[in-house]
Amino acid sequence: MTALVTGGLLAVGTLLAVAAPASAATPTPTPVPTTSSSTVVTASATCVVDDATACVRGTLKDDNGNPVKGVEVSLAGASGASASAVTNGDGVYGFKVRKAGPYKITLNTATLPTGVKAAAPSRTITATLGQLQPAIFALTGAPKGSKSSSPGAGGSGLLTQIWEQIGTGLLLGLLLALASIGLSLIYGTTGLSNFAHAEQVTLGGILAYVFGIQLGLPFLLACVVTVAVCAATGYVQDRLIWAPLRRRGTGLTQLMVVTIGLSLALEYLYQYTVGAEVHQVSNQIQLNTGPLGITPNAYLSMLIAIVVLVAVGLALQRTRIGRATRAVSDNRALAAASGIDVDRIIRLVWTVAMGLAGLSGILYALVYGGVSWATGQALLLLLFASVTLGGLGTAFGALVGSIVIGLVVQLSSIFLSSDLRYASALLILILVLIFRPQGILGRRERVG
Repeated sequence: MTALVTGGLLAVGTLLAVAAPASAATPTPTPVPTTSSSTVVTASATCVVDDATACVRGTLKDDNGNPVKGVEVSLAGASGASASAVTNGDGVYGFKVRKAGPYKITLNTATLPTGVKAAAPSRTITATLGQLQPAIFALTGAPKGSKSSSPGAGGSGLLTQIWEQIGTGLLLGLLLALASIGLSLIYGTTGLSNFAHAEQVTLGGILAYVFGIQLGLPFLLACVVTVAVCAATGYVQDRLIWAPLRRRGTGLTQLMVVTIGLSLALEYLYQYTVGAEVHQVSNQIQLNTGPLGITPNAYLSMLIAIVVLVAVGLALQRTRIGRATRAVSDNRALAAASGIDVDRIIRLVWTVAMGLAGLSGILYALVYGGVSWATGQALLLLLFASVTLGGLGTAFGALVGSIVIGLVVQLSSIFLSSDLRYASALLILILVLIFRPQGILGRRERVG
């Protein structure tokens, strides 16, 4: 199984190396003369993030998903420096900022097309040098006679949103699956619910930032090194913590408490070492494109996730180590009696699981704009919901559960506020378990 997973990760790295630099061409926002002679803020056609520059970028779209062009957007700082830009044919506007701090970005509502309104025409953003700062305005309505630009939307704004959220839901589900499969395998082979597993996702994103941005390694090499380091932490964890506790006969409840403590310790270690801000692993600006309306990096991440998940599935089904892993998951005592080295299999599972979680962290940071010390904390309940919904201890159940959770989370955001979308996933989990307690692909077990 190690060989297949390693091969899958190397193939993934090759895809990243080829596709990551080829970001979508950024349309050129139309600048208008700046309202200040200062060069602190300028309307930027080709803003490139570096240590002395921050980029502010946004796209305006109406309810039908069509770009809104010819709209004036202004950016002003507390020092009086300001600039204005006009959205181009793709609804894109951008600014180059050379001084960190708060800025007020304002939409000139008089330049909006008839029938289109802005819910909040101004807002305050914080520019950080070396980072891309998205600036989003929520527009409602559409010009009379306009039609939806999204495939399959049938000209309806609601159907457009549903179509787009299906794409982002599949993306989120695949990224969750990379991490949740490892979590499920750990539970299947040891019976342990690892509450520190999501911190490995955070570690993957942070290491990708350190190796790729801070140290300036090529992105392919940074990804390979990150996955290798994450996998090594899994090996070290089992060798130094979990294996000794298993030999001493420590109960699962006590082990679970240890994982909670480890999770908290890692969270604050991340905050202490890299700070509380969001760190981006890519400075390239990309626009949504293609049939699902997501960025090129998102399509690439979905492809990588599918390749790795297929490799893991083949390893579990077709290799000797994979069959041994399933045997340990089914019955540890019987597997040991048949000559399988249970401790070796468990250590391998920890190693592969941590490597997959690290890869998930890299792709999550690449797609969602960056990683912070609390990234794993936000994903923890979704990971457990995916594993439980699919069936505890089953790798393929974790995959199915992750896809379901990803779709529910994203589709529910159409009707609920973003703060409640995770709650909707947990509600679906409760409803499914009421009628099928073992999960979608889990096995019914006798209790008592």
